[in-house]
Amino acid sequence: MEALFANERLSTILPEDGVRGALAGRVWRPGIGPSVVSIRDEGVMDISASYSTMSALAALDDPARRLKTAPGDKIGTVEAILANTVPDRRDTAKPWFLAPVDLQVIKAAGVTFAVSMLERVIEERARGDAGAAAAIRAEVNRLVGDDLSRLKPGSREAMDLKAVLVAQGAWSQYLEVGIGPDAEVFTKAPTLSAIGPCMEAGYHPKSTWNNPEPEVVIVVSPEGKIVGATLGNDVNLRDFEGRSALLLSKAKDNNASCAIGPFIRFFDDSFSLDDVRQTHVTLTVEGEDGFRLEGSSSIAKISRDPEDLVAQTIGPNHQYPDGFVLFLGTMFAPTQDRDEPGLGFTHKPGDIVTIAAPKLGALVNRMKQSSDCEPWTFGLVAFMTNLAQRGLIKVNSEQ
Repeated sequence: MEALFANERLSTILPEDGVRGALAGRVWRPGIGPSVVSIRDEGVMDISASYSTMSALAALDDPARRLKTAPGDKIGTVEAILANTVPDRRDTAKPWFLAPVDLQVIKAAGVTFAVSMLERVIEERARGDAGAAAAIRAEVNRLVGDDLSRLKPGSREAMDLKAVLVAQGAWSQYLEVGIGPDAEVFTKAPTLSAIGPCMEAGYHPKSTWNNPEPEVVIVVSPEGKIVGATLGNDVNLRDFEGRSALLLSKAKDNNASCAIGPFIRFFDDSFSLDDVRQTHVTLTVEGEDGFRLEGSSSIAKISRDPEDLVAQTIGPNHQYPDGFVLFLGTMFAPTQDRDEPGLGFTHKPGDIVTIAAPKLGALVNRMKQSSDCEPWTFGLVAFMTNLAQRGLIKVNSEQ
């Protein structure tokens, strides 16, 4: 862990163009509390006197401009604060990074890529048994093929395929949301529960088949406008969800099982929604046992456009007055054997997971069982109390 977060590695946390973009984060300041920060050439600038919450900033017109021009107090460098974020190296008298979201609801879209859709079908048929997955994978690929990326969900061609698969007894609830008209959008984690960069991410101690899910996470205003993006790890328990889709909440929502960061990049002349659509996300898992896994996921291959997913999330039937963030899904489902042949991949304590994209930087976390991760104790009441004590809850203002 020391080598992983040495200063020469920390520079890779930032996007390839450094601080050119409008990069926003959140930092815990000892004796003060959570603060919205702007990542600039001169360092990490606390702008919470102007924007007390990230959700308030994201709800305004042109948040990128507001972020860049807001007055702020320098609280340190990115490198120093990141180094102090690592739990077993943290000096609690100095600031550390948090997840860059606060009051936004944390949503996730599932089965948005053909490859991950087929893996969900395999999970369902394996009933949580990793050892049965390889044979079932071959059967599923024989029936439906291994490339459905060109099939538009809800189209006539998709419905024709559905009819064929139903007739063959091969239809699945995962195929329904993968190629049917309605997207799967669910609540990934409670508001304020996400962990940020360089922190410990968790998986349920009873899980024996689980994996990271590297994803782009878009930031959406209360009006449904996509205003920026970041990275996320939608940690997933394949055995729990495979046993029953009704266990989705247990498979997805556990202590420290939602990682977001390192920073939100708001849209400006250097970064747009079209850049999101072309984002190439890479995944690396480095185990203490010497195991190494690499993979990638291209948003260009997504079955549903980000704007379509947002339209299915917010509108006349559902509102989000504090905005929301939305995991866009992943095409990468790790199947590489880690231990015994045929058992595929699963996490072990100490795994270092790095999720990276050129214009979004890198989200790095160490895996532990959820019960061994830092407990989540700072909820909505504590947050509102803290802001009130600091005089940052404003009435009759644009926030």
